[in-house]
Amino acid sequence: MDPSSGTSRASGASRGSGRAQAKTNLETSKPGGTRPIRVLLADDHPVVRWGITCCLSPHEQLLVIGEAADGLEALRKAKELNPDVLLMDIDMPALNGLSATETLHKENPEIKVILLSMYPWTGHVTRILQSGARGFLLKDTRPSDLIEAIIKVAGGDTCFSPAIASQALNQFAHSQAVGSDSEKLTPREQDVLIGIAEGLSNKAMADRLGISARTIETHRSNIMRKLNIRTIAGLTRFAMARGLVPMEKLKG
Repeated sequence: MDPSSGTSRASGASRGSGRAQAKTNLETSKPGGTRPIRVLLADDHPVVRWGITCCLSPHEQLLVIGEAADGLEALRKAKELNPDVLLMDIDMPALNGLSATETLHKENPEIKVILLSMYPWTGHVTRILQSGARGFLLKDTRPSDLIEAIIKVAGGDTCFSPAIASQALNQFAHSQAVGSDSEKLTPREQDVLIGIAEGLSNKAMADRLGISARTIETHRSNIMRKLNIRTIAGLTRFAMARGLVPMEKLKG
């Protein structure tokens, strides 16, 4: 028998054992070590979920463990799978991502949420920051930046898009200039005011906020009463003056 052959087989066995041990370590170590970060995806568009999965799958530090198509399913899957990070689209049916994040933060604050959206949502900065989300990114974010954000958030950091960060600083810097009128509105009434300024119907706002159209109408009446503004045009001008709605979101 060739001694070198025995040595080769022993070496191969050793390498195989090493690979098996490495795999075991990857699967059993704690987050922040070598175990992959377990990610749950929540988006109502299958092609978006597929695209994100394709982005994350090659990265050995990340593991996509499930998908959800709306906010309610995201909450169920989060409870069942207990992911490290949940990528949550804001605009989803049944229950929007922002409301789902608020609920999840109360029920299981250890799950870290990164909100995703097609547009900045700068008018919702306060609510986004108070929702418990650990990050907010636009969907045109580069894959490498998304991966970096997931790793940072899983490690206990936060990651917000420049637009959100800038708006948060701007709101803080101009908090005295905003005036007492807008402070009369609750966060939910501000959400409705933004929807009115964007030209959304009561049903569209109800779908976005996860509440009934009747509740939207009640909020609309309260807004008009508190601000003493009785026209849609007037409410739109008020929202623009307070920086709640970017110009690109207004319907002509």
